[in-house]
Amino acid sequence: MMKPAMSTSLSEATRVRLDSARSFDEVRAALKFHLGTTRLQEVFDHARAVRNAEEFEQVLKPFIGDGGFMLFLELDHSGWLPLYGITRRATRLIFGNPLIAITMIRHDIEASLFAPVELLLFEGEKGEGSTIIYDLPSSLMRAKGNSNLLHAAQVLDAKMAALVSAATGAAA
Repeated sequence: MMKPAMSTSLSEATRVRLDSARSFDEVRAALKFHLGTTRLQEVFDHARAVRNAEEFEQVLKPFIGDGGFMLFLELDHSGWLPLYGITRRATRLIFGNPLIAITMIRHDIEASLFAPVELLLFEGEKGEGSTIIYDLPSSLMRAKGNSNLLHAAQVLDAKMAALVSAATGAAA
């Protein structure tokens, strides 16, 4: 059995929560409107087919939504939650953009652990309104002493806040 070479304790992430009067369906539709769509494997396949970063960036452009991201995966929990008595809808979105990710990864390869990013959208308890929660990317990254990584992560924080604000109508 392999033992970990090192174990590190990290501080808790900063969790952002935005409650919206908009319905679950409205917020989910708005998120999808602002997120470009692709399958993650498509991105990797394109990366193998190009010769340099400039070509890769050109290939990615059509997949990137106006929020600066691509939706890689939606995990809709709504179909199975009622089997356990939970009638509220919930969906987890995993999204990102390699061109944003590289702004952090170039300063620390371990930043790859936090790209792409994710959020959880769920319906209000009585079926009214909705809530989005996510962990602030800059709070997840071990950027202490790495001002370039911290700055890049804070830019990602702002992009996520803008996306969530546009979808919910609430200030992040």
